[in-house]
Amino acid sequence: MREHHNVALTPPMGWNSWDSYGASVTEAEVRGNAMYMSRYLKPYGWEYVVVDIQWYEPGATSSEYRPYVPLEMDEYSRLVPAVNRFPSAAGGAGFRPLSDYVHGLGLKFGIHMMRGIPRQAVHANTPIKGSVSRARDVAHINSICPWNTDMYGVDATKEGAQAYYNSLFEMYTEWGVDFVKVDDIAASRLYGIHLDEIRLIRKAIDRSGRPMVLSLSPGPAPLDEAEFLMKNANMWRITDDFWDRWELLYQMFERCEKWFPYSGPGHWPDCDMLPLGRIGIRSVDGDRWTRFTRDEQITMMTLWTIFRSPLMVGGELRDNDRWTHYLLTNEEVLQVHKNSRNNRPLYRDGYWSSWIADDAKGNNYLALFNLSEVLLTFPITAEWLGLPDKLKVRNLWQRTELGSLHDNIMIPIPPHGAALLKIYPSAIE
Repeated sequence: MREHHNVALTPPMGWNSWDSYGASVTEAEVRGNAMYMSRYLKPYGWEYVVVDIQWYEPGATSSEYRPYVPLEMDEYSRLVPAVNRFPSAAGGAGFRPLSDYVHGLGLKFGIHMMRGIPRQAVHANTPIKGSVSRARDVAHINSICPWNTDMYGVDATKEGAQAYYNSLFEMYTEWGVDFVKVDDIAASRLYGIHLDEIRLIRKAIDRSGRPMVLSLSPGPAPLDEAEFLMKNANMWRITDDFWDRWELLYQMFERCEKWFPYSGPGHWPDCDMLPLGRIGIRSVDGDRWTRFTRDEQITMMTLWTIFRSPLMVGGELRDNDRWTHYLLTNEEVLQVHKNSRNNRPLYRDGYWSSWIADDAKGNNYLALFNLSEVLLTFPITAEWLGLPDKLKVRNLWQRTELGSLHDNIMIPIPPHGAALLKIYPSAIE
């Protein structure tokens, strides 16, 4: 195991500001969601509070990026928080006061960053800390993000390239950052995965001496680089931005089937955020509650759980209704997410899918998914599973005992719905 894998022995769980606030989240909103997490979700394993894109953009108002606008930047070509949105960053404090607040709640603090160096730093040719090179010397001006104008890529062959990334992660260490989501790096639509810049970032984090989860976006990351991703990152996206549409959830089954062999302690293929509860508050797509039906929400949570994807909630936590709270606090389901092993697909066709797993205590788990438009009933037999028929069966979402495998249990599942079953010896609870 590589040393950086120790910071994410189980799939990270937290909240990210993007689904609700796009590029425009404020310090007050981050603090409010952190307080909610500390009070209501922390006991169930939720711990990361992540500020997503453009925290350095003073005029951001939604999920739509304003092109070529001035950004907040220090004298060393590094983007810093916009003080009008993050007042505690005044006087050069950066994110340290907000990070201290989050840590004071017993949680961990994360930020989003774009691959590369700010365009405005390159145009002004500002210095790079720890190097005689300047911004223009390290910029790869033909390596640009296709959907955001903030940055040029960094040319890893240039003197000062490593120093620039080192200086970023020195600053993030000073801020107390625990989680970094790097964007426009895992599957750029124009240029493919940026292996050289991932290497620079990995070295910079290791040099900083601070344990930080490294998350790479967007996806889909290339499957043929799976070994590289395992060696250099803790999380990487296997999909483009995931939203509350059934066709995207349906497509995730195939992605998970391809990526499950590469999931394990410290390295987690990432299905992206959970668009649950109230989302799109400041989004071009509109303020709304998730468009997923309750059955589809169960399916999403069950697939992310049995696949062991990181769980990052995108909704405004303070608006959670009882149902959303239940989805995020079912201890029995979350124990599967945290402790299961040997997770793998069992069967899939156009109508249904199943996954199996086990754990160190002798329990087995079976996830059943109805991918069709009609009610389906699944027979659960010892012969099909290759397990002893004396084992008991429990429905973890409904929290009900169903009998034993000897009883030839029938599980009705509604369209787009799912069930997560625990199959266990009666002596093990």
